[in-house]
Amino acid sequence: MVAGEFDWLAPTPDRAQFRVTQALAYGCSLPLAMTMSASIASPSTDTEIIEQRVRALLDEMTLAEKIGQMSQVNVGDSYIHDYLAEGLRAGRVGSVINEVNVDVVNELQRIAVEESRLGIPLLVGRDVIHGFKTVMPIPLGQAATWNPDIVREGARVAALEAATVGVNWTFAPMIDISRDARWGRIAESLGEDPYLASALGAAMVEGFQGDDLAAVGTIAACAKHFAGYGAAESGRDYASTNIPENELRNVYLRPFKAAVDAGVLTLMASFSDIDGVPATGNEFLMRQVLRDEWQFDGFVVSDWDSIRQLRIHGLTGNDKESAFEAATAGVDMEMHGDAYGNHLEELIEAGRISVDRIDTAAANILRAKFRLGLFEDPYARPEELPEIADTNAIETARTAALQSVVMLKNDHDTLPLSVEKLDSIALIGPLTDAPYEQLGTWIFDGDPELSITPMHAIHSLVGHDIDVRYVRAMENSRSQSTEAFGEAVDIARDSDAVILFLGEESILSGEAHSRADISLPGAQAELVRRIRATGKPVVAVILAGRPLTLTNIVDEVDAILFAWHPGTMGGPAIADLLFGVESPSGKLPATFPRMVGQIPIYYNQKNTGKPPSPETIVHIDDIDAHAPQLSLGMTAFHLDAGYTPLFAFGHGLSYATFNYERITTSAADIELGESVTIGVELTNTGAFTADEVVQLYIRDLVGNVTRPVKELKGFRRVRLDPGESTTVNFELHTDDLGFYGRNMQLMTEPGEFHAWIGGSSETELRTEFRIIAGD
Repeated sequence: MVAGEFDWLAPTPDRAQFRVTQALAYGCSLPLAMTMSASIASPSTDTEIIEQRVRALLDEMTLAEKIGQMSQVNVGDSYIHDYLAEGLRAGRVGSVINEVNVDVVNELQRIAVEESRLGIPLLVGRDVIHGFKTVMPIPLGQAATWNPDIVREGARVAALEAATVGVNWTFAPMIDISRDARWGRIAESLGEDPYLASALGAAMVEGFQGDDLAAVGTIAACAKHFAGYGAAESGRDYASTNIPENELRNVYLRPFKAAVDAGVLTLMASFSDIDGVPATGNEFLMRQVLRDEWQFDGFVVSDWDSIRQLRIHGLTGNDKESAFEAATAGVDMEMHGDAYGNHLEELIEAGRISVDRIDTAAANILRAKFRLGLFEDPYARPEELPEIADTNAIETARTAALQSVVMLKNDHDTLPLSVEKLDSIALIGPLTDAPYEQLGTWIFDGDPELSITPMHAIHSLVGHDIDVRYVRAMENSRSQSTEAFGEAVDIARDSDAVILFLGEESILSGEAHSRADISLPGAQAELVRRIRATGKPVVAVILAGRPLTLTNIVDEVDAILFAWHPGTMGGPAIADLLFGVESPSGKLPATFPRMVGQIPIYYNQKNTGKPPSPETIVHIDDIDAHAPQLSLGMTAFHLDAGYTPLFAFGHGLSYATFNYERITTSAADIELGESVTIGVELTNTGAFTADEVVQLYIRDLVGNVTRPVKELKGFRRVRLDPGESTTVNFELHTDDLGFYGRNMQLMTEPGEFHAWIGGSSETELRTEFRIIAGD
């Protein structure tokens, strides 16, 4: 198709009358025709009006048309003028996925709206995970910003760009809690902590959906994967999960509840089974928790073909039974599958599924379409939206990348590098100049031509003041060849400093890309050792989609910037940090293990009855062969790894030095239903203006069920000049300290609490307070 080919793209002045005429021509009742006219004449933002329209439309729909709303078709499988067009005219399709040609999308909408009996517009889905053309850092990198504002703005940029081609529904945010870095999809997650993931997930929802769901440039968000997907056994994608209900409610469900509270329009069911029942057929999750307890009134979509996969799981014997289980559980729409289309009508005729269940599912989907304003105008109008990669998009991507980079170590103040003090630098490694790889996973539409790589950004920053030498050294991050290492050593030896760009290519993380060994792949560790032997200062910049085990190289480099996959503007962000234009301010959203055998390792663990301490552990190399077994400490640790991580949750260094002192509480005792303010004095005692992410942790010392040793309950990004001080306060209501007890009810108990404020989960600056029962 040729752009501009369709004259129907122009707004129609008498569109309301057209819809009335269309509806009557297809035999619809006059009330429905007038309802459709009203939906054109005025925005459909009032909840009561929307419900009236949904009900009126349902009353006119045939059973086949209702089931059609529950079906999503992959455009890549069906050409517009054949099967798909026929299905649209017959009302057998409620949504399409994976089409980003604006003319094709608008033609699909035209057929659905103008050539079907009821003129119901389409939901057009696409995985817009961390950007569309302009790519933000991977979600795990965005989590490292600890900045809901930049996360929200990144999602807004993605929505505006995706809307230019007619996408009105994205399958993000992914808010699965993950404590296993082997899992490939940790890259798409917001880390290991339910509080941080809740805050940032809600911000993403707000960014995609905006203040007005019907506004141009707004797209529906989809919180996924409901629920527990991130706990896959051994970090193997799609593997089973076994999560006790108490843990499920206290950890894994909390980000989804936050997304629902933020108004997310849709949720996606998880691929995996949870305690023996795949999420796609899990009535406890979809009905009891989501609908009955949370009162969610959006709709649930399956993951890709996951309804038919219930048979492969072994839950059902055939596709018909799979359709029965999914529909009964409460999955409203089938993504890329035909179990619903082929079998729901038969199941209804047999009396196994009620028409009310189908009505509920169809109503949930129609409600979302009305809220999005698709009945008013379903078409993409790129001329009304910002240009792709406009100034705001690029600046948002740069800020997000800048704030996402975590400085893991900086021995002897190796960083920042000084343009004035260096005559030459060596840039070495397979990710120095890799515009596609820096974008990360799940970037179907990301444009690598927009990427500015670290090599180009460094050249631009230093100009002709420093001689910049470059050797790729390895074909890719997985290469075992050391053939080019000699050249790399030569330029390192002849340079004043070395910057190694290491890590993982984008394909090594993401869906189905799990790893058992999460150290640097290929011969990268050997490259580090050879460069270290030159005696020159060595900085490692690591681009990766997950936390890595860096034990074998951490002592071989002077400084480490962990940049995740930083997106379109990763290069300028990294260059600014390397040369001190800005100070690193990212904080880890997930724990870095010393070795893979420590996994799962996370900061908010339980204390156990035998908690380890430095005094109670013995390293395997220090065991006295003649000592009795009890001399080994008898506490919860590994003989060869201890009990601490390599880098803790919340860790991240700065070029500034921040001093925390005088932690206070507004009251020693508070009653249930009251609040306490916990504060600290923060001073920048260094020489750089910098941001610090101030973190509040608490511990409930005694509970109806055992509670974690620390829990994040607040954070704030604060910018201070050298010598500047401020007081940072956090207000905690007793409801914020609630947890699910043995009866699976949310509760806050009276008792003693510890509270810490600092720059990471390892902070030791502590105070106490107590909750007392009221009269």
